[in-house]
Amino acid sequence: MIHFDSHIKSKLPGAKTTIFTQMSALANELNAINLSQGFPNFDVSPDLIELVHKAMKDGHNQYAPMQGLPELREELSEAFSRNYGLKYDANTEITITSGATQAIYAAITTVINEGDEVIVIEPAFDIYAPTIRMNGGTPRPYKLQGEDFHIKWAELRRLITRNTKLIIINTPHNPTSTVLSKKDMEELDKMTRGTDILVLSDEVYEHIIFDGLKHQSIAAFPNLAERSFIIGSFGKTFHVTGWKTGFCLAPEKLMSEFRKVHQNVVFAGNRPMQTALAAYMHNPENYMDINLMYSEKRDYFLELMKSSRFTPLPSKGTYFQLFKYDRISDEPELDFAMRMTKEYGVATIPLSYFYSDNYDNKILRFCFAKTDETLENASELLCKI
Repeated sequence: MIHFDSHIKSKLPGAKTTIFTQMSALANELNAINLSQGFPNFDVSPDLIELVHKAMKDGHNQYAPMQGLPELREELSEAFSRNYGLKYDANTEITITSGATQAIYAAITTVINEGDEVIVIEPAFDIYAPTIRMNGGTPRPYKLQGEDFHIKWAELRRLITRNTKLIIINTPHNPTSTVLSKKDMEELDKMTRGTDILVLSDEVYEHIIFDGLKHQSIAAFPNLAERSFIIGSFGKTFHVTGWKTGFCLAPEKLMSEFRKVHQNVVFAGNRPMQTALAAYMHNPENYMDINLMYSEKRDYFLELMKSSRFTPLPSKGTYFQLFKYDRISDEPELDFAMRMTKEYGVATIPLSYFYSDNYDNKILRFCFAKTDETLENASELLCKI
């Protein structure tokens, strides 16, 4: 064994292994049903798999262009124009990334410097705050309000200072499964207009939205789009999270700086996957109705859980469902989640993990992007609690 007395100053001294890794490892160790980490356990489209196979056989196995394959960027440009009314230039305003996480990292790194402040709406995806800190910035958390997790814009506005550089929004929202309304976006527009504040809009679940609601993309609000990065995920849309392929859209002035970071982090993403996705996206029917499939899964899971002592909260988007457990236990969320995995064989994620102060709501997050059999087996165990 090599012994080296290192004096490295940690950029993230308080960072630990993510709860997703912990809970998935515990589920594997105990052979528990894993409803914790957000990944589907059902098959990918055979047509998409065949397209990847074809891409590899046809020789698309070397570096993709740094910006991403032109044909995939063109498909995204057409999709956003068709869905939200804004035409992003495929050459200068769209970049294919190695997953949405890398895109978020690159966008924050592009604009945040020492002393900058970033408003982070909590509960929040766990990469935001660490990336802000690594770039010398300070996260300024704002808690969503009530059991419907809404924004009180007058309160959020009070967090703005002369150092505020960026606001991060996420819709449909992980982990609360809420969606921002048109009025919310108009409030964000009013709040940032006439300022130098930029916006990072995490829209990875854009196509997974329920009950007739419409996704309010930043792209549908021209004044906001001028100051915003939009982050998306092919992994979420096409059930291929392991492909780690995402994208970023932004006006040319922002994108030119984004690409400087992107090329020095990963240079380029996976080429055969990009080739396959470009061909698959050419038919919008391959992704425009996935909300129907996930809506059915949500409804089926809720029906299966009716006889349980868990209380469901509304799920308006994403593939997550929140349940309160206050009628079952007054244990802290992490303790209850751990005990539930060990004693009842179902792994979930405590909502408190997504708050900077570990705020405890007695709420757990369940992923329902699973086969019917998995949901049936999990709910049978949960209904015994």
